[in-house]
Amino acid sequence: MQKFRVGYLSGSLIALFAFSATAPGKKLETEGKLPNVVLIMADDLGWKDLHCYGNEQVDTPHLDRLAQQGLLFTDAYSAAPVCTPTRAALMTGESPARLNITNHAGGHPENFRKPGTDLITPTWLRHLPLERVTLAEQLKAAGYATGFVGKWHLSHRSRSTSDTDADQPTEPELRPEHQGFDINIGGCRFGGPPSYFSPYGIPNLQGKTDGEYLPDRCADECIDFIESAQADGNRPFFLCWWNYSVHYPFQAPADLIAKYEQRNGPGVENPTYAAMIEGMDTSIGKLIDAIDQQELGSDTLVIFTSDNGPFAANVQPLRAEKGFLYEGGIRVPMIVRWPGHVSAGTQTSTPVTTMDIHATILDTANFTADPSNTPDGISLLPLLRNESELGRKSIYFHYPNYAFHKENRLGSAIRSGDYKLIKFYDDDSVELYDLKNDISESRNLAKEMPEKAERLRLELNKWLKETNASQPQRAK
Repeated sequence: MQKFRVGYLSGSLIALFAFSATAPGKKLETEGKLPNVVLIMADDLGWKDLHCYGNEQVDTPHLDRLAQQGLLFTDAYSAAPVCTPTRAALMTGESPARLNITNHAGGHPENFRKPGTDLITPTWLRHLPLERVTLAEQLKAAGYATGFVGKWHLSHRSRSTSDTDADQPTEPELRPEHQGFDINIGGCRFGGPPSYFSPYGIPNLQGKTDGEYLPDRCADECIDFIESAQADGNRPFFLCWWNYSVHYPFQAPADLIAKYEQRNGPGVENPTYAAMIEGMDTSIGKLIDAIDQQELGSDTLVIFTSDNGPFAANVQPLRAEKGFLYEGGIRVPMIVRWPGHVSAGTQTSTPVTTMDIHATILDTANFTADPSNTPDGISLLPLLRNESELGRKSIYFHYPNYAFHKENRLGSAIRSGDYKLIKFYDDDSVELYDLKNDISESRNLAKEMPEKAERLRLELNKWLKETNASQPQRAK
């Protein structure tokens, strides 16, 4: 396995390799205290948004330090190009295609057809059902204290066509506290906060003082949760901090906005967005400092990532943005720190995806997938510990829906080694790219390499069939 010293991004790719797994749902014997797990997921943060990923115009010293203390992934992917499917995949370990949670809640109406086209989007599930066994439920059963802070967005409530009051649901709210979390601060059906400054307008997060900044408040809640777990018999804890940052609305402290108004160049086209990134970084630094001050660092696996690509941000050299199956929509930052287990200051270009995070966290707690779930990810522990390499041929994506901007084409995709193929449903065409030599996806090789394209198309179709993936239909 190739790992290299962390600095700015390297475009090189490495191969995918083998691993072994235990029987599904089996809890293994463990020595000593179970490790703590902190899972931090940003919202709409792009692959190139952080300083340690090459954005020299934005200051992210705390996440940069996290990368220097751990492993930075150059080729990490979200399960989907929009938020709800990725979040569901992280909680269950199943791909959005298998879950049939393929679009953001609540998305477009059922049987939606974009004007000028004849494709009708399939019906998809707009929330995570209570009967699904989540990561939090498994860890709670193992004795973990479980805490959720931030954006949930897995509890969309359907309403009758005559119901115009958003506070009068026809179905009960499905929140983290009903799916394995001991506490829930801020997690509800909202895709973004009404305001990043108190009063927030979030039903289960009241501001302590007017003007309080949401990332700072969430960091404080995370620290309080960890301290409570330590006070309760030094219990192992699982903390999900799913940031509302850097999702719209674009709001940040005035001093940070003023700072970035003085800078020019790629990465600061929107000074408020740049300020939000630094504001998020500062709040994450507060949490990491608290973990280290309590001397919990070596006992705590910290994972940082994003739910999809950015919206209205500079994605170069990647193509497109949130809502697209091109790299700009699905390639995301990912950093893992676990002192004593993960080598500090390293990078890897091994492709990984959201469901792998689920499998990895279960593995650290000596669990495998619940028998009711069909795992679509693999544990990264052998990779993290530099013990062995990952034996996976391909990773897959399925997005048969229109994003909020409705500019994307309905499609599915496969990445196998250096190559990525996208299948589009409007004309049944495919596009093939060599990501090692063309990370911008500017040269479609499908006609130049027809055998490669056909092999990947067949492999993708086989996976779509295996997962019972929903398909767009043509209007009659």
